[in-house]
Amino acid sequence: MKAESEKFQRSAHSSFLLSLFFLILPLSVFCQGSIGSFSADETVFYAQTKQMNQFFLRFNGEEDIRGQRLYPGDPGYHDLKARKSYLHMLFDQSNTSISDDAKFVFIEEALRKSNPVFLDFHDNSWFAEVSATFTYKKEKRDLILFLRIEKQNGGFKWVFSNVYFDLFEQFFIHVNDTANLKYFIHPMSHELDFMNLHKVFKDPGNLDYYLENKYHPDMLSLFVMEMKNGNLSFVSVNNVKFHVFQVPNWYFEVSYFNRNNLNSGWLISNILRIDEAEKKDLIGHYTQLN
Repeated sequence: MKAESEKFQRSAHSSFLLSLFFLILPLSVFCQGSIGSFSADETVFYAQTKQMNQFFLRFNGEEDIRGQRLYPGDPGYHDLKARKSYLHMLFDQSNTSISDDAKFVFIEEALRKSNPVFLDFHDNSWFAEVSATFTYKKEKRDLILFLRIEKQNGGFKWVFSNVYFDLFEQFFIHVNDTANLKYFIHPMSHELDFMNLHKVFKDPGNLDYYLENKYHPDMLSLFVMEMKNGNLSFVSVNNVKFHVFQVPNWYFEVSYFNRNNLNSGWLISNILRIDEAEKKDLIGHYTQLN
């Protein structure tokens, strides 16, 4: 599970904190016991982005400093100057792997005056990654579940879109392996009514050698089958993160940071410049969307 998560972060190289009120004040103010009419505790309360939906609202400039929703016509709604100040504080400030230059370019491109980007909670180009513990045949194992938003009956819901389980991967380690010439079904087998199939099925560990070249394992179907057969049972959620592809030519990751300071809650934990073709492939792989 950890290996797959790290693999995704490498390929993708793969909250939100202070309110607009704090962003327009000098940074030295943060070290004071209170800011304006807010006490230190209230300051942290208003600064944290406690919900992912709130992250979307603040990214878009659709929430004020007290967490009140802004609508078209309200002062500050979608204000580009305010958003630019605010987005600088969307990042996990303790993450030194994200350079200041990368942040600057990302924000400049996301907030182009001619065509600023607004995140859409109901769009397909973002998904959740949930690390969870299950018991598999009475042994605790970690899995990664991928979920996306889907429209239904005039509303929306989260649905499972893919799953990663290392044991499932082991069932298909020989898929598309054309170098081994030992395992094949002779092209004239049909003339013998495929009587030689008994040799194939006597060795189920190598059955994946006989699958067609374009075959792609459906891990989600295996997951459902094992759950229904009682071999898998849910234990707990360990961690949640989100992968967002809605900014043109960029990917970013959002993770939750539980810290006793202003830089806490849902924050951007990774960004990567990525072309749209790569982006489409990644989204399709992890959400099974074409």
